[in-house]
Amino acid sequence: MDFAQTFALATGHQPLPYQTRLGEDPWPDLLDVPTGLGKTAAVTLAWLYKRGWRQHGRHGEMAPDTPRRLVWCLPMRVLVEQTEDVIERWLRNLGICNEAGQNRVSVHVLMGGESDLKTWAEYPEEDMILIGTQDMLLSRALMRGYGMSRYQWPMHFALLHNDCLWAFDEVQLMGAGLTTSAQLEAFRRTYLPSKASRSLWLSATLNQSWLDTIDLAPHLDSLNRLELGTEDRTKAHQRLNAVKSLQCSRVALTAEADKKAGTAAYLDALCHEVLAAHDETAQTLIIVNRVDRAQGLFRLLRKQRGQGGDLLIHARFRPGDRRAIEERLRKEPPVNRIVVATQAIEAGVDISSRVLFTELAPWASLVQRFGRCNRYGEHNDSGGAQVFWIDIEDDADTLPYEYEPLATARDKLVSLITVGPADLPGTDEARPLTHVLRRKDLLDLFNTDPDLSGFDVDISHYIRDTDNPGPQVFWRDITDPNEPEIQGKPKKEELCSISISQAKTLRKRSAWCWDSLSGCWQPFKSRPRPGMTLMLSANEGGYDTELGFTGENKPAVKPVAIDEVAAQEHYSGDARSTTQRPIALSEHLGHVARQAEHLCEAVGETAFISPITRAGRWHDLGKAHPVFDNSMHRCDAAPEGFLAKSNCPGPMHHERRYFRHELASALAWLAQHDTPSTPDTEVDLIAYLIAAHHGKVRMSLRALPNEPPAPNDARYARGIWEGDCLPALEFDGESSQQTTLRLALMELGEGDQGRSWASRTLNLLDHYGPFRLAWMETLVRISDWRASAAEQEGNIDE
Repeated sequence: MDFAQTFALATGHQPLPYQTRLGEDPWPDLLDVPTGLGKTAAVTLAWLYKRGWRQHGRHGEMAPDTPRRLVWCLPMRVLVEQTEDVIERWLRNLGICNEAGQNRVSVHVLMGGESDLKTWAEYPEEDMILIGTQDMLLSRALMRGYGMSRYQWPMHFALLHNDCLWAFDEVQLMGAGLTTSAQLEAFRRTYLPSKASRSLWLSATLNQSWLDTIDLAPHLDSLNRLELGTEDRTKAHQRLNAVKSLQCSRVALTAEADKKAGTAAYLDALCHEVLAAHDETAQTLIIVNRVDRAQGLFRLLRKQRGQGGDLLIHARFRPGDRRAIEERLRKEPPVNRIVVATQAIEAGVDISSRVLFTELAPWASLVQRFGRCNRYGEHNDSGGAQVFWIDIEDDADTLPYEYEPLATARDKLVSLITVGPADLPGTDEARPLTHVLRRKDLLDLFNTDPDLSGFDVDISHYIRDTDNPGPQVFWRDITDPNEPEIQGKPKKEELCSISISQAKTLRKRSAWCWDSLSGCWQPFKSRPRPGMTLMLSANEGGYDTELGFTGENKPAVKPVAIDEVAAQEHYSGDARSTTQRPIALSEHLGHVARQAEHLCEAVGETAFISPITRAGRWHDLGKAHPVFDNSMHRCDAAPEGFLAKSNCPGPMHHERRYFRHELASALAWLAQHDTPSTPDTEVDLIAYLIAAHHGKVRMSLRALPNEPPAPNDARYARGIWEGDCLPALEFDGESSQQTTLRLALMELGEGDQGRSWASRTLNLLDHYGPFRLAWMETLVRISDWRASAAEQEGNIDE
């Protein structure tokens, strides 16, 4: 099958010429195509085709410049599940949907709440499509992933910088995230990843100068651009020349709207004007800039119209309720329906209306909003569509936007009478001033330990410059927040995004945040941080299935039904060491080494197979430490000898708080292989890979807050005491001697163990770069997981 046949089978229609060029020619860097002309289909199906996927499996060669993972980075949450649905439909039509077995492409949504025990990150050798918002994806690309276990940050970082094609959709809506995407692409050209990755920026209003960042600037002239040709414009004539008359609304947002009475008067006047303009044979869309105004207007319309056909769309819904609304949006006929939305509907949402009201917004956003009116030219023959723009006066509250871009947009609007795609002026605005991620910032973020005060670096200003990402909340029926059935981590079906300002009000009610060091939910009394997850009491309200998050005390919230609650991960936890089948330590070390070899072969990793395999062979040696060994034999059912996996039931609690066996493993490796007089980078690399295989001992080495000290003023860190003795062990053709563990390398500078741990790890970061170092760290970790799973399934020899 050629690309046109593949495209037609997937979508049910023939591709436009630009879509065919995208599927058959080398990848561009920039895709400049008006809204509504199938950019999602073009990129997704081009990626599938170039990866060799045709009907019912691989029937073609793979393009050498097409990475294994396609990453759809979307500016709005409301787009995520819609994009997932349409991509899975194309895969089903091609017979390559995400079924179990080989030669299938899987689709994964990154929205927080993913399971830590079985995720997309376990399968780096598989072709897959990842979909998420810029909040979720860029936070992971900066190793501070929102809504996920902090101990998996390095894995997602590695897998999103190696073997990925990033598709940044509607970049004019990304704000600071666009600058960050450009900088990350530049850094991947400087610190080469192990597996090549590339970026593709898409927009209906693409201004190449927006990518002119400090580190990408030298590459700017070499970026390739794909845009519509003459034949495209001929075939898309009806859409490109859709009739949309423009006029200014009689209602304006003034400074009085900052007050409660002023907001009520504004919404009441807008409601009456919308009802007067609404065509009962079609659909009307109103887009406002704030969720609270959207909710207020929807309440008025619901009261006035008294029927349930109208819809409210914004980003403050739980996934299940949002899917139900989107399902209605797609399947119910758009007749006599009014849809109230925020800017969440600007990009990618396949919706059209005959009447559109929109508050004043930056020009690039307005272009997207106009694209949701007479989108296909379906009203051209009946007089076209009407667009009303609502002015925001200079002294009014312009949030979430700044004053200047609104003033620029107003100047363009007053000179227009129609806003069809062919009538719109181009985007000539300069890239907005935002925080810029520099090389030092990226390298600093590689260290995932919180600072001495217990806080992490705030990366939100690298992701959005307006309406910064807020926390996620979920509701449960709570008596004791740390009962086992309550304590478990939230699933993504439970989570609802809220703003930072809304989160501040939660300090006055029952709210809890997870403390990974103490291993329990703690009352939320601190400053809310972007990306944090908060548990709320269902009895105290705050949510409505039609309105989304309200913060109102009544009525009580019905929690999402969850079949099985997974345990939260905490620092001292070793959940994977408690299994049904006990496994001897010496056997497990050999199993992991072999899994590492197989995995490196599967992903095409040849340069670093030796240190990855060696690290896998030594990674759990510290489980022979008496503290860990006592925990593994806490019941009579456990067999004798050193164990990697114990069959003792229940959670494992070590007699020393924060004990980490992987640190003991790394110290034993260094004690037997490090020569301070002649430093060996590969020896340090293997020590790092051993220490980092749980994501809990990485760049820094210090005692944790509230960690009990060792006796006799000895050094101590992560439950390891200076002078601890690790017994001898024979395993997989290697021999570890009885070793006295030393912690002099936790001190800064040169010591009797040579260079400090900080000096060694910083040297590794400089030598290999962040993307390769995290990649190797991830492969060791996945090899451990796979060996453990195979051991329990009894097929370790396969």
